Amino acid sequence: MKYALVTGGSRGIGRAVCEKLAEMGYNIIINYNSNETAAKETAALAEQHGVSTLLMKFDVANKEEVNSTLVEWMESNPENKIEILVNNAGFRKDALFMWMEEDLWQSVLDVNIAGFYNVTKPVFSKMLSNRYGRIVNVVSLSGIKGMPGQTNYSAAKAAVIGATKALAQEVGRAKITVNAVAPGFIKTDMTEGIEEKQYRSLIPLRRFGTAEEVADVVAFLSSEKASYVTGEVISINGGLHT
Repeated sequence: MKYALVTGGSRGIGRAVCEKLAEMGYNIIINYNSNETAAKETAALAEQHGVSTLLMKFDVANKEEVNSTLVEWMESNPENKIEILVNNAGFRKDALFMWMEEDLWQSVLDVNIAGFYNVTKPVFSKMLSNRYGRIVNVVSLSGIKGMPGQTNYSAAKAAVIGATKALAQEVGRAKITVNAVAPGFIKTDMTEGIEEKQYRSLIPLRRFGTAEEVADVVAFLSSEKASYVTGEVISINGGLHT
């Protein structure tokens, strides 16, 4: 069976990606960290497309949890292939750098950078054996242009952008593509505290984006149609920054 693994798949962009990949016919592994109810809701939406879903609870920043759940499942089910990996799990904790304590810095890097490594390494190793795979990393406008109050988050997402470009060059001959999408202001839980009216005038398209619009780009990069696209970072920000 062919699977797509979406980290942070229970809500927001992750949920929209799960549903879109299910439409493409992939069975979905929905990773979540705490909100099992939301994860089950995502599974119900995906299963409407006639695919199977698997809920997988682990903190991407915790290597032991990743090994005891994801890696153990992969080893116990060698007939199942994860062909698509969407590294969507993210964490933001904003503060001006002069007031940013070490725990705020480290916790954001742990989820966004260590999380990328902990999940990608075992999945990518199997993709190498199968000589096929699609890896899509959800980064951010913050990682491209930097955002005040987000030095930690900007640093973390910029690091994943660099990793995307480097890894793409390592694995291209194995028919594995590695790309990233960089959302700007998207209507999700992460932007709940942001007043859209304040930022609308800065965005050429005069609105925030939707999770479904991000999912459409992720789906394209995960498909055969994008077989000659790798090492790219596609911005989805309504023209806010190009």
